[in-house]
Amino acid sequence: MNRLFRLAICASIIFNYLSVSNLASAQQISELERTVVATHQESVMQHGMLAVSVYNITKDKPVYNYNSQLGMAPGSVNKLLTTGVAFARLGSDFRFTTRLGIRGVVDRDGVLHGDIYIIGGGDPLLGSYRYRQTAIDSLFEGWMLALKKKGIHRVDGRVCYNQSIYDEEALHDSWPWGDVGNAYGAGVYGLNFHENMYFAHFDPGAKLGYRATAVRTVPKNIDVKEVCEVTTGPANSGDQVIAYGSPTANERIYRGTVPLGKKDFSVRISLPNPAKQCADLFASYLRTHGISISSNSMQVYAQPDSLRTVLDYYSSDYYTIAQYTNVTSNNVYAEAIFKYLGYAKYGKGTFANGSKAVMDWLKEKNIDADGVKMVDGSGLSPIDRVTTDFLCRYLAALSREPFFENFYNTLAVAGESGTAKNIKISVPGVSVHMKTGTIGGVKAYAGYVDAANGDRLAFAIISNGHSCKGSVAGEKLTRILQKIASIY
Repeated sequence: MNRLFRLAICASIIFNYLSVSNLASAQQISELERTVVATHQESVMQHGMLAVSVYNITKDKPVYNYNSQLGMAPGSVNKLLTTGVAFARLGSDFRFTTRLGIRGVVDRDGVLHGDIYIIGGGDPLLGSYRYRQTAIDSLFEGWMLALKKKGIHRVDGRVCYNQSIYDEEALHDSWPWGDVGNAYGAGVYGLNFHENMYFAHFDPGAKLGYRATAVRTVPKNIDVKEVCEVTTGPANSGDQVIAYGSPTANERIYRGTVPLGKKDFSVRISLPNPAKQCADLFASYLRTHGISISSNSMQVYAQPDSLRTVLDYYSSDYYTIAQYTNVTSNNVYAEAIFKYLGYAKYGKGTFANGSKAVMDWLKEKNIDADGVKMVDGSGLSPIDRVTTDFLCRYLAALSREPFFENFYNTLAVAGESGTAKNIKISVPGVSVHMKTGTIGGVKAYAGYVDAANGDRLAFAIISNGHSCKGSVAGEKLTRILQKIASIY
């Protein structure tokens, strides 16, 4: 009896100690609750949905949940699923491969009696303007030199291109029509080129409301018919241009405004038929660098058995691509990764197979995905769904994987980089690595808080259906994130 009494006394002391030691965090969580509820009750938020979850990874326990089981459209937070699972499936050192090949006979005069083949491997960086080594001139020069090493100085044939690693559905059918003519809605192909976009440059009119003029494109000499209905907006009003056009039609209609006083103002537009543009521009490059070609470019749907490899062109490593995908929220990169996941597991890169590959990995890791619907890799679709509870459990699961450090380093740092650069978290000793998401009526934050006491938290905050601008909704989510960062 005395022993039980002593145990009870000890238990009481321990309980009281733990209660006092956790009192500060309990108060902060109560403050978080008040902030979340007050935010949701604001006039521009009250008619929409707000969900918040916080999970302590270090202590392996939930910290806070608000509407955590609601199915919410995540916007670009969806990229966390795509890039995280790809680290597991492909590995940090994976590289996309584009094959340059030939079919036919090269005679003693250096004439290829046959065709050049470009076999796409899904590389989203092929011909990208972002890096010197991927730029069009660097890419084509390397391919040309490889052909010349084979003794080829003339082609009695054509440049053929194959993009069958992925299906022909470059866009998901749920993507808004107002998005797909712009660079962020460019879609993805088995043979991507110049990030499937081009720069349209405009000169504004002399006065507000005057017609603007489309003056040039970069790259130049692309096959696109421009219909310019753009007018002149106020000074410093930025890019307000929306482009319309389907992936396979070469017409692009420009509407909206460019700012007064900004000559040669550039706007990013989706590139029609990227694979054909690649083949056509490569053929033109060869002709201007001493290799004539007799016929026009052509798409082929199968590789001939007699194809001989001239060069395997490798992309940057997956870690580099994933880092750019998450920090800048690049949709083309995300969809290329997503479809490659489908190709790697099921033999064909499709939206459906990419989704199955991700969901299969979640099942393998025993991560409950109830409430999750993933139809694309970028989050551009308004019918994607996640719960904040799921996102936190998923992020916690990633933290236990051997590739986690690389995944963690692909995220933007709040107040410092990428899409999180303007999200200021003023809590001493705390860092936040995160992904943001924004589409119509959607604002989302998710990632990790490294708390002042050394604990690591996973968090997810999503707003759907708010009646304010995305920037205003972002300010409200930042207020909640500030409270989360203050925990512990």
